[in-house]
Amino acid sequence: MPAGQVNRMAAMVPTYPPPESETEEAWVWGQIKAEAYRDAESEPALASFLYATVLSHPSLARSLAFHLANKLCSSTLLSTLLYDLFLQSFSSSPTLISAVVADLLAARHRDPACANFSHCLLNYKGFLAIQAHRVSHLLWGQNRRPLALALQSRIADVFAVDIHPAARVGKGVLLDHATGVVVGETAVIGNNVSILHHVTLGGTGKAVGDRHPKIGDGVLIGAGATILGNIRIGEGAKIGAGSVVLIDVPPRSTAVGSPARLIGGKDKQYTHDDPPGESMDHTSFIQEWSDYII
Repeated sequence: MPAGQVNRMAAMVPTYPPPESETEEAWVWGQIKAEAYRDAESEPALASFLYATVLSHPSLARSLAFHLANKLCSSTLLSTLLYDLFLQSFSSSPTLISAVVADLLAARHRDPACANFSHCLLNYKGFLAIQAHRVSHLLWGQNRRPLALALQSRIADVFAVDIHPAARVGKGVLLDHATGVVVGETAVIGNNVSILHHVTLGGTGKAVGDRHPKIGDGVLIGAGATILGNIRIGEGAKIGAGSVVLIDVPPRSTAVGSPARLIGGKDKQYTHDDPPGESMDHTSFIQEWSDYII
């Protein structure tokens, strides 16, 4: 790629928010391409990789389909098959790409280590695992369940994130670090939720039917938390790191401990105004928690 072209594109990195004339998808894709041009210039060792995964593609859908296919392929599950599968899924379901954009924005705004959209697209396994799960969920709904389960298995092998294809996941979701996240078959995750590593949304035993947690919009779940059973974590609630939650958690309240208790107790629950799933505030409850246990 000519150096002059790289320089011109590097200078075109846009700023947020997108102009009114652009959709969020178009703006984010433009941002990703400009960042990739800039990175290719500053690190020539990555130029071929960035061209193959980003700069040679006309759209976010094609770039993501290509990248996921090459990440998840195996000797028996070919990258060409996966590319066609991902691209067809993204093309046939516009809501999938809308969710991709929302997840990219979530990572960029909530994770201080995420300096660029392109870095999230290419390197953040939590983001990639969610996008691949969205396709496996689509396949599950189309009754293509063997393929959905095969894709789930590859996602777990490659990204260390195990989400059952039937689980429902909203948009604007951040899996921060992501390693060890497990989400059961009947779990539901709302919009604008942030989940740290080693979180389990599981059942309580061998029961069948609706048996997994329901996570409301704007919830924050700290690292290592375990939430078990068909319970509800209310909108804007916060689950402290390492907690084991076996009870419903009311909206905008905080649960910590093993087994988890509500900060302030059932009668005088400590509540917060800002959705912690967006603010990423893990520690505002500490003083109230200390007062409660003394």
